[in-house]
Amino acid sequence: MRLVGDHTALRTASLTGIALVAFAANSLLCRLALSDERIDAASYTSLRLLSGAATLWVILAFSGHSSKAKKDGSWISAAMLFLYAAAFSFAYLTLDAGTGALILFGAVQATMILAGFIEGHRPHVLEWVGLVGAFAGLVYLVSPGISAPAPLGSLLMAVAGIAWGIYSLRGRGSGDPVAVTAANFARAAPFAVVVSLLVLPDLQITVRGAWLAVASGAVASGMGYVLWYAALKGLTTTRAAVVQLSVPVLAAIGGVLFLSEAITARLVLSSIVILGGVAVAIWGRDYALRITAETSSGRRRIS
Repeated sequence: MRLVGDHTALRTASLTGIALVAFAANSLLCRLALSDERIDAASYTSLRLLSGAATLWVILAFSGHSSKAKKDGSWISAAMLFLYAAAFSFAYLTLDAGTGALILFGAVQATMILAGFIEGHRPHVLEWVGLVGAFAGLVYLVSPGISAPAPLGSLLMAVAGIAWGIYSLRGRGSGDPVAVTAANFARAAPFAVVVSLLVLPDLQITVRGAWLAVASGAVASGMGYVLWYAALKGLTTTRAAVVQLSVPVLAAIGGVLFLSEAITARLVLSSIVILGGVAVAIWGRDYALRITAETSSGRRRIS
């Protein structure tokens, strides 16, 4: 039994690690593709979504579940997926990999935590402390200064994070996550193609830029999501949320190693405050939910 448990834990850890690296790679691939005008942002978005959809459908076909995808997904979720992908691409015209990933994942987690408040969850004091701290870190990150990120890029990446957070919330309990994601990618791709046609005069695609976009869609997105969904089977909700906070760190390290980006004191300090605040908020929410469950259980026993 112990060997089985150890094997399961190792499998979950391996899948989680690979998926997180894939998510961080999305930022690196986008920055690399858009630098030196290898490809325009609209075309990058289109190729990313199209290749992601194709990869997910191939995976479903080999697993014998392709018929599921035809019934899953929704146009609203697809619109959120498109908004995330488009805002993500255009934001990286001006943001460094690590800064963009930090804003993105901070916005995603904040959106999901705030959604809990709206649904009636009573926030624990730790949740308020964490959210206020994370917001303060974000304000510091984007506040005017020599090393401040571009305002428009920061806004676009925040929009991308909110859109992804809404997309994730809509996907809760919606059946086979791979089939749902494949269907939504297929629905989102036409939106991106329309945007590419609207900016046709500015169209610019090189072979290398196209391959980087396809790598992002097929490998970092499509296959990355499949691995992440497999890893989620062995992760609690809280642990899954917390481990995702490593993605901005991985993206920042990758930006230094592969894109020669600089890590500023502002980025380091704001990363600690934002990610630390989000982690405190997540743990606070988990603690509050656990206390509520224990209280409800106790009341049922008494009655």
